[in-house]
Amino acid sequence: MQDLAALRKDYKKATLDVENVEGHPITQFAKWFEEALNAQVNEPNAMHLATVDEQGRPSGRIVLLKGLDNNRFVFFTNYESRKGSELEKNPACSLTFFWPELERQVRIEGVATRTSEERSEAYFQSRPRESQLGAWASPQSRKVEDKAALQQRMKEVETRFAGQAVLPRPKHWGGFEVIPARIEFWQGGPGRMHDRIVYVQEGDAWAIHRVAP
Repeated sequence: MQDLAALRKDYKKATLDVENVEGHPITQFAKWFEEALNAQVNEPNAMHLATVDEQGRPSGRIVLLKGLDNNRFVFFTNYESRKGSELEKNPACSLTFFWPELERQVRIEGVATRTSEERSEAYFQSRPRESQLGAWASPQSRKVEDKAALQQRMKEVETRFAGQAVLPRPKHWGGFEVIPARIEFWQGGPGRMHDRIVYVQEGDAWAIHRVAP
């Protein structure tokens, strides 16, 4: 195995300062996200979602950003999954985007709440049919006997909805929207002197400051 301690990269692509960021973090995020799209970053909407269980133990996974509505970060999942049940009990969470091609990351801290039924319904109906069937077939995060059992569940769901052009949305499936309270924009810098610009919500306004790398 390669010497992990010797793995390092020097970041030199850009700089970031309080004077040259947007006044609102969502505007700044949208700007960076557009630049990630233009740079053809691999899955720019992939984000790490961290949740906490009732014992204070964290867990994380990658989910996909599917909307930026009313200054809230939207994703969809099975509400009965581990992340779904943890967010229902403790809505505090964090999101992290990492765009290595641009030497950037964005860290978001806030609370999650369910999207409206209408928002969940609209997104569910926009999904490919196989994904819709999967939402019905998969008891996400629960123990299953083997893959064959999952495949059998999928066949049963396909039979159940055969001939139906429009599938109903499962009640256990829908969206969450993360309401941010703190957002950090990180731009890699040479010699590990990274630029870190933080927005913190103070009432209806956002305070902006730099923190040390």
